[in-house]
Amino acid sequence: MAIPLVLASGSEIRATMLNKANVPFEVIVPRIDEESVKRALEAEQAKPRDVADTLAELKARKTSSRKPGTFVIGCDQVLDFQGEILSKPNSPDDAVRQLQRLSGKKHSLLSAAVIVENDQPIWRHIGQVRLQMRPLTDEYIQSYVDRNWDSIKHSVGSYKLEEEGVRLFSAVDGDYFSVLGMPLIELLNFLVVRGVISS
Repeated sequence: MAIPLVLASGSEIRATMLNKANVPFEVIVPRIDEESVKRALEAEQAKPRDVADTLAELKARKTSSRKPGTFVIGCDQVLDFQGEILSKPNSPDDAVRQLQRLSGKKHSLLSAAVIVENDQPIWRHIGQVRLQMRPLTDEYIQSYVDRNWDSIKHSVGSYKLEEEGVRLFSAVDGDYFSVLGMPLIELLNFLVVRGVISS
């Protein structure tokens, strides 16, 4: 009998990726104060990849206690800009400031996924994508944010590569699914090996 799969995330994009891959699952959104945890980790000088990994595991563990006998997937994504973590923008003005800082420079997206079974992590992976942003004018940044605010306000870095945000970049090195917030290929490989899904 296949082990039920739970996605511990309210992300529509992550759910869509699993749905399009024809993976059966249910969604349970964990209640976690992500910003407080992130601030505490940063105060301890945790590396961005460790912050992403810790948050992903925390979400999965929180949900696993409610769903024994299941595989619970926790995910988190952080943007690493010169060793600093950039979070989701608080306002359109904040989005403009973020994009002005990223303009013409490189940054990385770190997408962590952790699977927990009965409160114990059994698999983890962090996908890393390196991105080079084009030099952008202040006028274009402002118009981009004005047009796309409703979509980008939930995105680290204030852009979505799958939408107009692709125009902001001159190079992207890494897995597209990790850009979207989940290292899907690696996750599916694990689920096939464990017999949760067939191949």
